[in-house]
Amino acid sequence: MRYILILFIAFSFQQQVFAVECSAASDASRVTVAGGSITEIMYMIDAEDSIIAVDLTSNFPERARSHPQIGYVRALSAEGILSLDPTIIIGENDMGPPAVLEQINRTGVEVAIVPEEHSVLGVKAKVKCIAGIVNKKIEAQRLFEEKLDPAIDKLEIASQKVSEKNTKAIFILGLQSGSPLIGGMNTSANGLIEMIGAKNVLSSFEGWKPVSTESILMAEPDVILISNRGLNAFGDVESLRQHPALALTPAAKNNNIIAMDGMAMLGFGPRTIFSALNIANDILDINDQ
Repeated sequence: MRYILILFIAFSFQQQVFAVECSAASDASRVTVAGGSITEIMYMIDAEDSIIAVDLTSNFPERARSHPQIGYVRALSAEGILSLDPTIIIGENDMGPPAVLEQINRTGVEVAIVPEEHSVLGVKAKVKCIAGIVNKKIEAQRLFEEKLDPAIDKLEIASQKVSEKNTKAIFILGLQSGSPLIGGMNTSANGLIEMIGAKNVLSSFEGWKPVSTESILMAEPDVILISNRGLNAFGDVESLRQHPALALTPAAKNNNIIAMDGMAMLGFGPRTIFSALNIANDILDINDQ
């Protein structure tokens, strides 16, 4: 069985974590993907012909939606996946539940969980790992040389300029009980904010949390980042600007609201690099006005 079983004990409970080295799979001819950024990378390294099914987050590129669906990445069904006769399932850290992965692996199907780190280096490592698993290292190198490395070089310059301007930002995922749901430490949102060179001014907590009006006003964000789906929860940009928790912030007053595709920003595939570069440049344009 080609995964490493790592056992660790926390609070007297045993938890199983499955992982696969990023070396070539025994058979990558029939790949089931559980993770939108992995699907994105598979297409970018010309490995899409081996994909037989994807999860619900795999909506880019558009043609990826034509594959059979295996459901939500955290609530997979062994029966549904095995009925497709895959040789390997490749997923992200949140793929599961673990019992389903065990069941799939016991049938001889390889289970590969690709490590994720919310940074530029994390994106590069993810691409290299997936390319190693599906034996597309040459194609991955071409992706780096032609697209990723030039974008990363530009992002490094732009993010440094954003940092020098001490730009304060927050990322809103949507609304929860009427309050903005905001990304704190150890979230993809925090990783994105750091990537663009800004400061996450609401990072005193872990994960995603509804934040009070008082806390947001005290943070005084210069820029509000939000996914298109999150923006829909408010209605539109003007409704977001008029929300009681946001209306008096510098970001809302100056209409410094940046909305983009959520997976493009937070998926931490190659598109996150491109999105971060666009956001950083948008912030610099704002500051130059």
